[in-house]
Formats: sequence, C-alpha cells, structure tokens
Amino acid sequence: MSKMVVEKNYFSTRAEVMNDIRDSGYWPTTFISNKSPELPVHYHDHDIIGYVIEGETYLLDTDEQRIAIGPGDRLVIPKGAWHAEGEVKDRVVYIVSLRDAVPLMEGIMPREPRGPFPSFE
Repeated sequence: MSKMVVEKNYFSTRAEVMNDIRDSGYWPTTFISNKSPELPVHYHDHDIIGYVIEGETYLLDTDEQRIAIGPGDRLVIPKGAWHAEGEVKDRVVYIVSLRDAVPLMEGIMPREPRGPFPSFE
C-alpha cells in the first residue's frame, strides 16, 4: 500500500519548486484551499506532488493522525494513498503537480471517502 509522505522544509523559493517539478516531469498548477472543515480520509487515482506556498493546516494520514503542514513543505501523495486535508482556518495556497496530463479536478477527485464531505456553501 502506498503512503503519503510529508517532506518538511523541502523548499524555500518558488524557483526551487519549479525546478523540482521540471525534474519530476509532472504537470503543475495552482490550487487554493479556502476556509473549510476537515475532509474525510480518501485517495486519488493519480500521483500528486504538492508544495505548500502559503498558509497552514494539517493532513490526516492513513491512520487519521494529524501532520502539520506549512510553507516550504512538499507532499508526495501516490495514487491510492489514503489521506485528507484538515481544517483550513484562513487559506492555503499550493502548487499541485500531477504525473498525468489530466484536468486538475479529475486528478484530485477524492475516491472512497471514509465519511461524508462537508458542505462548502
């Protein structure tokens, strides 16, 4: 079973992020997570590498243990790895990169959530 990996203080500049993405061969985009409640643990059908550019939150791992994340952290989320974004109190800005050239929402579509998704109204 694949597991999510959080690499703390992996980068300090956006140029380092872009170089890392170039070297990985992944496809980058920006994702902004606005104020929201904790999501249920789920997985994705695509390999994802995310970079926290701004803001702080936490991720839940396979065992639903909290891992704090903030600027400079890199998130390696292989397809099939159970995880979830925690409560976002303000906003978190990520550069998200996908191994496959697919639309962002297809790439990050949650699969088999272990509970209901909150309303974002």
